[in-house]
Amino acid sequence: MIRLDAPRAVSFCDGTTRRDFLHAGVLAPLGLSLAGYARATAAAKAEGKPDKDVNCILMMLVGAPSQLDTFDPKPNAPAEVRGPFAAKPSKVPGFQLSEILPKIAEHTDKFSVIRSLYHTATAVHDTGYQMMQSGRLFTPGLEHPNIGCVQGFLKGGRGELPAHVMVPKAIGRTGGNLPHGESAGYLGKRYDPLILNADPSAPDFKVPDLLPPDAIPAVRGDRRQRLRAAVDGSLGAFENSAAAKQMDDTFALAYRLMSSPKARAAFDLAQEPVRVRDRYGRTRFGQSCLLARRLVEAGVRFVTINMFETVFDELTWDIHGSRPFTDINEMSRVIAPNFDQGYSALLEDLTQRGLYDSTVVAATGEFGRTPKINPAGGRDHHPGVWSMIIGGGPIKGGRIIGESDELAYAPKTRPTTPGEVAATIYRAIGIDPHKELPGPQNRPIPAVDFGVKPIAELF
Repeated sequence: MIRLDAPRAVSFCDGTTRRDFLHAGVLAPLGLSLAGYARATAAAKAEGKPDKDVNCILMMLVGAPSQLDTFDPKPNAPAEVRGPFAAKPSKVPGFQLSEILPKIAEHTDKFSVIRSLYHTATAVHDTGYQMMQSGRLFTPGLEHPNIGCVQGFLKGGRGELPAHVMVPKAIGRTGGNLPHGESAGYLGKRYDPLILNADPSAPDFKVPDLLPPDAIPAVRGDRRQRLRAAVDGSLGAFENSAAAKQMDDTFALAYRLMSSPKARAAFDLAQEPVRVRDRYGRTRFGQSCLLARRLVEAGVRFVTINMFETVFDELTWDIHGSRPFTDINEMSRVIAPNFDQGYSALLEDLTQRGLYDSTVVAATGEFGRTPKINPAGGRDHHPGVWSMIIGGGPIKGGRIIGESDELAYAPKTRPTTPGEVAATIYRAIGIDPHKELPGPQNRPIPAVDFGVKPIAELF
């Protein structure tokens, strides 16, 4: 995946030291996910319907929220199961949420909740990330592509902006040392997402390598571009190779990003009024939500928001109850309010700006939590059942899909798999979920397994 920061400085002959802006463009192994967009294929079709130009914002609630303490409260369960929080009514009659999400409860008409999501793979974070972001589980030698990467591969980017941007950072260490489903996998690194790799809530936030620094005139970038063109003209066979083509594509797009006023503006949170930034919350997650709105509004098709980078040594949704993890009360005081404010502000903002009808917004963890509170005052990993929320675009709001049993331990009705969620998102953004993609050795692989269908009740 391509990162917008560079880990080291470089020196030019005039003595100026800066991060190498080409870090974002010419290192083909990093795979700037913008390279092949100019060669986008014909629009895919979704379930026989004409293609819709719909965006997606996917929130990965890293650590895995407890279904009981968020979207599937069980007020009649025993105290050690229902937990310390009350179930509260929402805007939609019969649609209860936990009391720790009061702002989101005012918007249940805008999204639906899936309460019967489950998987049967190993109960580690990494497998959940893979399945929720690609619809499939990684197998040795075959890493399936992220949904946003598939969208970029099939549809390309809009103008000077990337098709898929990940903010604020990629998911890091979570204990499994497995792929996280964030890359383009077998489609190739050129379709990987563009990773911000910076905290948008920082007072001095900027995208480090989006532009040459003030000390280097823009004309210098033009001079470097002309020099490259002259050098390329002398490289003969290399110029016609696949590696050279990928380098040319990534360089050109990196250069366009750096020299484009539209791209600069899309990433520039300083252009937002103070009241708007405050409305989202001056947290990493809140400002990531605001940045996602700006990116979608500017033309980015798919934005992934990772709420956290790791589950270790910081407060997250991973509420085992003892260090280096979080307990339920810490989650309710810090994590839930951050999510409640950022997510609800995003829904309001997208709606007010007329963007929600063309933008799917989904928020999910990688699995659920054990119903019974453990001796440390937390809940442990439980892929047996969990909840997620999704709305926007063609997705209906105010609906409850499936239900868990009385203890939120297993699905009771309409068991739903991550593959079905992926198929639903594909359909919503106008892509046939069974579109065959060019896998290794040109072996066609459907985006989602044949037989796995979108969740019809959401349309």
